[in-house]
Amino acid sequence: MSEKRKNSGAGIRHGSLMREIAVTMIGMIAVTVLLCWLLNTVFLGRYYVMNKQSILQSGFTTIDAASADGTLDGSVFDVTFDNLCANGNITVMIISPDRTIVRSSVNDTQRMLIEFTDIIFGEAQSEVTVLAQADNYVIQRRTDTRLESEYLVLYGTLSNGNLILMRSALESIRESVKISNQFLLYVGILAVAVSTVVSVFVSRRVTNPIVELTDISKHMTELEFEVRYVPHSGRRNEIDELGTHMNEMSQTLERTISELKSANNQLLGDIERKTQIDKQRREFLSNVSHELKTPLALISGYAEGLKECINEDAESRDFYCEVIMDEADKMNRMVKKLLTLNQLESGNETVTMERFNLTELIQGVLHSMDILLEQSGITVTECPKEPVYVWADEFMTEEVVTNYLSNAIHYAKESGKIAVRCEDRGNIVRISVFNTGNPIPEEELDKIWGKFYKVDKARTREYGGSGIGLSIVKAIMESFHRQCGVENETNGVTFWFELEKGNH
Repeated sequence: MSEKRKNSGAGIRHGSLMREIAVTMIGMIAVTVLLCWLLNTVFLGRYYVMNKQSILQSGFTTIDAASADGTLDGSVFDVTFDNLCANGNITVMIISPDRTIVRSSVNDTQRMLIEFTDIIFGEAQSEVTVLAQADNYVIQRRTDTRLESEYLVLYGTLSNGNLILMRSALESIRESVKISNQFLLYVGILAVAVSTVVSVFVSRRVTNPIVELTDISKHMTELEFEVRYVPHSGRRNEIDELGTHMNEMSQTLERTISELKSANNQLLGDIERKTQIDKQRREFLSNVSHELKTPLALISGYAEGLKECINEDAESRDFYCEVIMDEADKMNRMVKKLLTLNQLESGNETVTMERFNLTELIQGVLHSMDILLEQSGITVTECPKEPVYVWADEFMTEEVVTNYLSNAIHYAKESGKIAVRCEDRGNIVRISVFNTGNPIPEEELDKIWGKFYKVDKARTREYGGSGIGLSIVKAIMESFHRQCGVENETNGVTFWFELEKGNH
């Protein structure tokens, strides 16, 4: 887990979600307890009365059945009678028509008999509500205003003609409701307290991962994709699944944005290259037009002179023809160089890497320039005579050496000096061509490799230079993936290039 991930988790501020979960859980428990208390208060008494009424009816049915089959006053019915009275908390008295007590659940039969008489005949101290009535019994809810007590009473006639009185006090139900409500109150307080602790714990357990996911999403909006979600438990839940998917989404977004940035950079590069190519094309057309304008004008002018027979002597005509042929030759050489440069820059020129003797190649180029060197009175110092082998395209290397030596001859002062050097630099050989003469201005050093660029335009025109030679040298060395350059010396200029050394 990254440091940022740890710091962000440590500073989590619990928001409304945790409070909502805690308040919801506490509220649900409190409402549940309150509802139980309300139901207990309103309906428990009624339910108890209904239940007691059902018990009285069931007891009456049991006793009536015993009276019908003649077992009511026998010992066989004793257990059933006792259970009925004890389990239902019922007081029962059965009286014969001659007022003889057949059965009684209490010992004080005389008091019970008085109460029985009061129930049958009624008294002013009692409030009576009939709950149920049948052919042979009546169930009443009686309130003794004098004693402030309530009873549920069933009285009627059995199948054998005996009278029956069944009574159950309702005071216990009020006590039960009161005790139950008190118990619910205590339980409710305890439940709310426990639920508060549990809800805080549970809500933290639920909301902490969500808060972390929120923090991760904030980092994602700021394009910070190193933050990752780590599951909190061994058992993966839906939040952990969401965190895993967010991790995957973060990685996908990071990869996609990286690809988009790369594509954007490539597009910007393509646009920049296109702009540069358009600029070079315009410059190229402008330079070609400029370079061709002078020879074409000369050819056109001298051709018109020949046509008009301005000079009729043979010597003048020969001079005119020589100028035309010389300018045409210059244009031809320039076009060939342009074609060569175009082939190199477009990558269509095949580079054949071969091992050859560089010393022999330099000697051959110098030999082809002997006439120019003698005419200019230039002294040449060559590389050592021993062979120096290199790996390169021999034809293109000859073109580089030829361009360097041609420039050196034309820019060296009369009776100047040219020195061709071969310097061993480990795995490479540096070949340099020095010529005496004026140094190149420092601000011009980086420009001389451009097409049609000329430091001394008048002198270049004088010997027929087109300003393309050094551009060809640069393109050739780039096709070799090697370096070339120029340096000003104290009394001249040195052009150099490097090739891979060829072992014997």
